[in-house]
Amino acid sequence: MLNPLEAGAAPIVAQAPAAASSSRSFVAAAVDRIGLAVVRIDTERTITRSPDPFMSDPFFRRFFGDGGYGVIPPGGEERLRGQGSGFIIDSSGVILTNAHVVDNADRVTVRLKDGRTFDGEVRGVDEVTDMAVVKINTGETLPVASLGDSDQVQVGDWAIAVGNPLGLDNTVTLGIVSTLNRSSALVGIPDKRLEFIQTDAAINPGNSGGPLLNAQGEVIGINTAIRANAAGIGFAIPINKAKEITPQLARGERIAHPYLGVQIATLTPELAKQNNDNPNATVILPEVNGVLVVGVVPNSPAASAGIRRGDVITAIDNQPITASEQLQDMVERSGLNSNLRLTVRRGDRTQQISVRTAELQPEP
Repeated sequence: MLNPLEAGAAPIVAQAPAAASSSRSFVAAAVDRIGLAVVRIDTERTITRSPDPFMSDPFFRRFFGDGGYGVIPPGGEERLRGQGSGFIIDSSGVILTNAHVVDNADRVTVRLKDGRTFDGEVRGVDEVTDMAVVKINTGETLPVASLGDSDQVQVGDWAIAVGNPLGLDNTVTLGIVSTLNRSSALVGIPDKRLEFIQTDAAINPGNSGGPLLNAQGEVIGINTAIRANAAGIGFAIPINKAKEITPQLARGERIAHPYLGVQIATLTPELAKQNNDNPNATVILPEVNGVLVVGVVPNSPAASAGIRRGDVITAIDNQPITASEQLQDMVERSGLNSNLRLTVRRGDRTQQISVRTAELQPEP
């Protein structure tokens, strides 16, 4: 299969008409360029509800019937349906989307813009970066999305979101890039390792997995998250992050992520002083900039190295650390089985602790 991200690849890209009217907006031209490559993804999966001990008792069934559970009593099976978006990145039918759109799905159906549907095969899923690759076989050459360079994106640039929000196919919204490098921890999804493009283009359920475009109709991000408590704020995975791992996902390979096994939070002198001034504080913290260890995963590299709850990490390999996302990024970039020398403040003492990274295992 052609790797759409290799140099020299020449995919077919849906282009805007050469003789576009001067009154035609750049948004319309950008959407024309990618429109045929955007797809709707429908999923189905089966869940089994745990048996209800009360309903196994004939006495309770006599008085309460099905207990108000409807046609699917606890202990039965139910089909859950989901819906999202994606975009074609290889003319043979390779599609990029979010992991949470297709993860654990029993069936994936891909709907093209012309209304045709095809069964989708999930080639690879990486929950840590929330990306997945789906493959369809149509027997024909398909139009593909042109991938841009998210490193060139600047705050204030136009941002165009395309997808199928709330089941409304082929929806386009417009906004600007509000900020860059917004950490997943600040967005409220600390189990991911991402730095998002933040936009005010409207992103709703169903947009997940769809493309975020620049003014030229190039994909600069993958729409992936919205905050339930904030209107008009959306987040997208930078497309350059997708370029790093998509070839592996398309081959069905698992993406290895290093980890230490610590739950962390950014610490400032002000926050430490607030804690220390509290008479009910369970630990006295050094009033410094660093990363506070709020928990240690049992049997993890950090636990084996002797890292403790309440430790403050101030440097890794002599590089100062002042934010939790900075530590997370350094661990991710370090690779597997790397020895990291942590500078740790424990009470009024400073010490060096070596930790060897291990592979983060997916949750069962």
